[in-house]
Order: sequence, then structure tokens, then C-alpha cells
Amino acid sequence: QVQLVESGGGLVQPGGSLRLSCAASGFTFSFYVMSWYRQAPGKERELVAGITTGDSTNYADSMKGRFTISRDNAKNTVYLQMNSLKPGDTAVYYCHAKRVLPPNAYWGQGTQVTVSS
Repeated sequence: QVQLVESGGGLVQPGGSLRLSCAASGFTFSFYVMSWYRQAPGKERELVAGITTGDSTNYADSMKGRFTISRDNAKNTVYLQMNSLKPGDTAVYYCHAKRVLPPNAYWGQGTQVTVSS
């Protein structure tokens, strides 16, 4: 059974930090591109950051320099370190796994991040 289980969300003050984790099971984690997406109320889901099987990373422009994505293939886990958080970062954050060939993809259930004083 495939599972992507996010954790680490919560309430944080502006300027604070959070570290999200996504624990994967049920598939060969190292074969998959892992990404974090987020969706704020009333907005479309957007890409936050991604990391390839070779550890290349990419970030949405608004997250560059503040967020860091990493993966630990031995633990089947992908992380998102979020620093200098802003109220605009408030959203549900989702973990996503994607294999290119053959194509396949999975979503986690999401974890809420709220940035507020």
C-alpha cells in the first residue's frame, strides 16, 4: 500500500521556521522525483520545490533562499526546511512523488502550515 505521510506543520510566527517531513512507503522511493506543493484557501495548488533522483533541486521564485528541500533515500523521507516564514506562506503543504518512466504519481494528505502572530 502506497503512503505519503506529511508531518511537521503547525502554527508559527512570521519570521519563524518549520521543517516538514514526508515519509514514503509502498514504492521504490529512490526512483521517484519528490516535490512539495502548497494550496492556500481560494487558490490553486502550486509547486514549492522539487528534488530529483540525482538530488538536483528547483524552487518556486518566491521560496528561493528561504526554503530548502532534501531527501534521505535510506529513510524514504523528503524534507522541506522553511525559514523566514511569512503570512503568505500559510497553506496546506502536500508531498508529491512522481516517476517519469513508466509514469506514476502519488499525493500525500497534506499538512497545515499557518504563519500568524
